[in-house]
Amino acid sequence: MITDREVIATLEMLRSEHLDVRTVTLGISLFDCAGDDPRHFRSRVRAKISRLAGDLVRVCDEVGLRYGIPVVNKRVAVSPIAVAACSQSVGQMVETAGTLDETAREIGVDFIGGFTALVEKGFTRGDRALIEAIPDALASTQRVCSSVNVASTKAGINMDAVYLMGKTIKQAAELTRDGDGLACAKLCVFSNIPQDIPFMAGAYLGVGEPDCVINVGVSGPGVVKKAIDRARSANPRMDLGLLADIIKRTAFKVTRVGELIGREVADKLRVPFGVVDLSLAPTPNVGDSVGEIFQSLGLKSIGVPGTTAALAMLNDAVKKGGIFASSYVGGLSGAFIPVSEDLNIAEAAGKGTLTLEKLEAMTSVCSVGLDMIAIPGDTSPETIAAII
Repeated sequence: MITDREVIATLEMLRSEHLDVRTVTLGISLFDCAGDDPRHFRSRVRAKISRLAGDLVRVCDEVGLRYGIPVVNKRVAVSPIAVAACSQSVGQMVETAGTLDETAREIGVDFIGGFTALVEKGFTRGDRALIEAIPDALASTQRVCSSVNVASTKAGINMDAVYLMGKTIKQAAELTRDGDGLACAKLCVFSNIPQDIPFMAGAYLGVGEPDCVINVGVSGPGVVKKAIDRARSANPRMDLGLLADIIKRTAFKVTRVGELIGREVADKLRVPFGVVDLSLAPTPNVGDSVGEIFQSLGLKSIGVPGTTAALAMLNDAVKKGGIFASSYVGGLSGAFIPVSEDLNIAEAAGKGTLTLEKLEAMTSVCSVGLDMIAIPGDTSPETIAAII
């Protein structure tokens, strides 16, 4: 039975603790659009996305208004273009990216993902064409996001793909140097990429997914921080086991909210509901930072000794609480540690408390990896590939 206290706690999450649904992402398969003529392919792509996602923004706004829970981003993820458009040349891939961008703008979504290649074991002609097209495609569009999977636990690492992505990132940065290298912020290099990520820039619709599906990404680092602060205020001698339990309970509530919104949107659009991604996604706002959670746990700053262990506990507790709340958990479901998107993490990096080597250690216990790190513009493609 839901108590008055739980209702009040949930309302407080919404009002002052930055709880929101970070993204509702509609996955759309484009495999039935494939064909030999690139112009016909682009026409079918535009028509299908417009038909299935034309009401996405309106429905998300209506559902968010009904429940008082903001849906921050409305996004579309499509089948890997390297597969769906495997016969296209580099120039034709860039034109396809333009069609995706125009369609996304017409239906009003924030981003569209799926300019993707899966090359953990090798390249097809379409894979190579797409990767070579990435710099121009991302530099010439506003809403298209790209991802390339270069490794998996089973297949190992495609080192040729890693080197090629080092060159691709460098080229993308050079083409958008007047915009702070913005193209690179719309590009992810993955290992073991999930098929149902709702978050950008990695979102795409996997080969084993339905023709159309709703996936949801929740947020809530501010909610977790406040819950820890309240618990430690009430019991200053609280141990890590009890703190982990507090995080699990909080993740349970956040996940419930995400699934509620996702299922409501799916019902109204008459498409299946997919998964809730449990990732804690920070913003540059004060009080909405993953880095601040570490301070609430007792660390002076993110990056000091103990940070990796604290992140492992946080990740474990969030996943356990979320899985108990929903049978449909997927995506990355980890703690995001984006240096330039989290105010507290950015400050720690600026002070030298958090180093690249420490970030690499932290990525061993969270599923998200190195995220939104600014490196000098004269960094060589070989060094970028080595970092990957």
